[in-house]
Amino acid sequence: MAFPAYIGTGTTDPARRGKDFGERARDGIRRTFHSYLDLFALVGGDDRAAIRGWGEQALHRTALWAPALADEIGAIAAGADLPAWQIGALNARTEILAALRAGNRGECSTAVALPGRGLPPRTIQTWDWHVRMRHVGVLRAYRPREGREVRTFTEFGVLAKIGVNSAGLGVHFNILEHTADGDGIGVPVHLVARRILDEASTLDEAIGIAADAPVSASSAITVATYDGREGDARVLELSPAGLGVVPPGGDGFLPHTNHFLDPALAPGERRTDDRPGSHDRLALLRKRSYALASRDPGLRAGALLSHAPGPPVCAHADPSRPPDEHWETLATIILDLKGHRLRVHEGGPCGATPATWQTF
Repeated sequence: MAFPAYIGTGTTDPARRGKDFGERARDGIRRTFHSYLDLFALVGGDDRAAIRGWGEQALHRTALWAPALADEIGAIAAGADLPAWQIGALNARTEILAALRAGNRGECSTAVALPGRGLPPRTIQTWDWHVRMRHVGVLRAYRPREGREVRTFTEFGVLAKIGVNSAGLGVHFNILEHTADGDGIGVPVHLVARRILDEASTLDEAIGIAADAPVSASSAITVATYDGREGDARVLELSPAGLGVVPPGGDGFLPHTNHFLDPALAPGERRTDDRPGSHDRLALLRKRSYALASRDPGLRAGALLSHAPGPPVCAHADPSRPPDEHWETLATIILDLKGHRLRVHEGGPCGATPATWQTF
């Protein structure tokens, strides 16, 4: 199966772009919003007035930090015939879950390898989320300005997540948890990724955008670049407690899972040693760094094959667990920084074959 794909009309106007997407993707956006309402209720957020207030707060914060993105959110809402706060809440779903103090046990393993010799970085990640969100994934291409195209894998109504731009810069995405999270609603971390894709061509530009974002929830945005000659990468660990920048190791390998690696931020980690899954997955990625650096996408995907009771890099829902812990790998994603494209497989790497990869 393939994720639905939407190619923009070519307009660089955020209002026109948003309204067009809202109209064309109306059913998916509405279904995704109601799925998140169900998820919020499942973890204790069944107060609709509170959800609305958080969505409105996210819009306000976005309008101050990135007015064009707030305009696009409002236009998507108009196109989908929904109140703007609902699209604000979708983009702030990480922040709302942080405000609800909802734990995230699953979620995403990323690896970037720098092969050197003028070659582009080789990347891959799993995207783990609740099984009730199997239908929310979408591919979207748009032009934020003249001379720039972005292609992103995201969720219906969320402006961006994992993606690549025509300058040869791409981002991967992993959620984090810090004790400073959840104090109000800040700039949504998904919109930080979106603005990096829209505006940045270099690592320094991406770091500057992330450093300028007053966030209320934590996430790791792995930024990889290729300028046609050399590749590079950093993990940007966003948190209300500050921004950490994590470089590759001496071998050019840069993996990340769901705990902080920055030494200044790690002591505030909300996860504890009794939830070691993230640490075990990171150790496995490092052990398999050679395969994850392969030029063959199939070998990279194969290196992510690990199921429970081992480190669950390829996750499958355990029906014996409570409903809010039904995690599954919903997508496996590779960035093609040289070709400015995504390669996406719907589901975990254990189901990937040459025929299941969708090039976008």
